[in-house]
Amino acid sequence: MQHSNIKKWSAEFIGTFWLTFGGCGSAVLAAAFPQLGIGFTGVALAFGLTVLTGAYALGPISGGHFNPAVSVGLWVGGRFRAAQLPGYIIAQVLGAIAAAGLLYVIATGKPGADIGGFATNGYGAHSPGGFDLTAALVTEVVLTAIFLIVILGATARHAAAGFGGMAIGLCLTLIHLISIPVTNTSVNPARSTGPALFGPAYAMSELWLFWVAPIAGAVLGALIYNLLLKED
Repeated sequence: MQHSNIKKWSAEFIGTFWLTFGGCGSAVLAAAFPQLGIGFTGVALAFGLTVLTGAYALGPISGGHFNPAVSVGLWVGGRFRAAQLPGYIIAQVLGAIAAAGLLYVIATGKPGADIGGFATNGYGAHSPGGFDLTAALVTEVVLTAIFLIVILGATARHAAAGFGGMAIGLCLTLIHLISIPVTNTSVNPARSTGPALFGPAYAMSELWLFWVAPIAGAVLGALIYNLLLKED
């Protein structure tokens, strides 16, 4: 079934909203909750679950990208038309901004609220583990490239039907388990943009990296897949 652009954009908006609200919300509201905090593992799982559930619920409408880097990578991989990129990316960014705004309202809704880093991404002094720009760049490029390879492989015609969303969601969980200490994990420019608008001032000055590196990684992953792994 062919869906209208409005339906596709709406699905991308909702899916990216859910990813940002669920993933970043778990980091801001639940990661360090006294005695019962979910920690890095819980946050990683939350991001994976948002993509997994969104892929099955909204994927049949829009393809379930929820990420500008994924949309660009799928275009490079021959799975997506260039003409659709602007609409998808705008919908994704707006969804992330809406989620971050709502999360900000919730997070500041108690006396003496301190939003801390607000799940923003950073490097150097703003990396959770103090990792420098080079480490952050390499991490984001490599992990986004792997993410695209998994997406392209899990949704290929020869892949097991019905399991693509599970593979993609679990891959994003693993990506977060690896890279939260390095950059707080982006691999998604929209997810980085929403919190940066409401978080500490430094987040906007470092946001460029979390557009450049994930998109470069997505292009690299798509090229690797097409060159070495694509079915005939």
